[in-house]
Amino acid sequence: MAIKKTIITKDKIVSMYMNYVLDHSEKPKSVYHFTKLNDFTEAEFYIFFGTIESIEKEIFKMFIEKTVELLHKNKEYEMYDMKSKMLSFYFTFFEILTANRSYVVLVLKEHNNQLKKLMQLSGLRSSFKNFLTEIISDDFRTQQEKLQNFQEKTFQETSWIQLLLTLKFWLDDSSPSFEKTDIYIEKSVKVTFELMNIAPIDSLIDFGKFIFKEKIYNK
Repeated sequence: MAIKKTIITKDKIVSMYMNYVLDHSEKPKSVYHFTKLNDFTEAEFYIFFGTIESIEKEIFKMFIEKTVELLHKNKEYEMYDMKSKMLSFYFTFFEILTANRSYVVLVLKEHNNQLKKLMQLSGLRSSFKNFLTEIISDDFRTQQEKLQNFQEKTFQETSWIQLLLTLKFWLDDSSPSFEKTDIYIEKSVKVTFELMNIAPIDSLIDFGKFIFKEKIYNK
């Protein structure tokens, strides 16, 4: 009796790719090599991906999409204000990253070239900006019309930089359960939303002290 071949899906390819990278500490040399090793065809690969590099981008995009999916499963989430939604996003997103930390650390720390690293995160950036558009409230838009100093696009770009800085902090965090990253998230999100309300001084000073202490005493 013939053995039924496993149906190849996007998720299966992603799982195979992450396992390959973790087992070999490098990405596959070619699509041919990757598909032959995993017993499926190049034609099946190209149904879902155009290049090996496109898998890397898709993985980080999937991390965001899984985060948003989990957030919407919480019935109370829709009642949260913007700040609470952002905090929920961060804590959920970094839980997912932590569950895949070996892979994330390996692929991000291998790139000394910051441009290549940012290119790998392009899918994450696009999905994150979609999330930000989703959580911006009418009250926020009305407030910014009056203040005219914190436009929606500025909010998106500032939040993206904040996410990258948080990711960098998490990559370097060696505290138990990454508790220092949790503190970083709480303080940085608080600063962001107080800046939007033009009342940042106390939180900005507190956040600055935290970062200064981490850099000085953890060298």
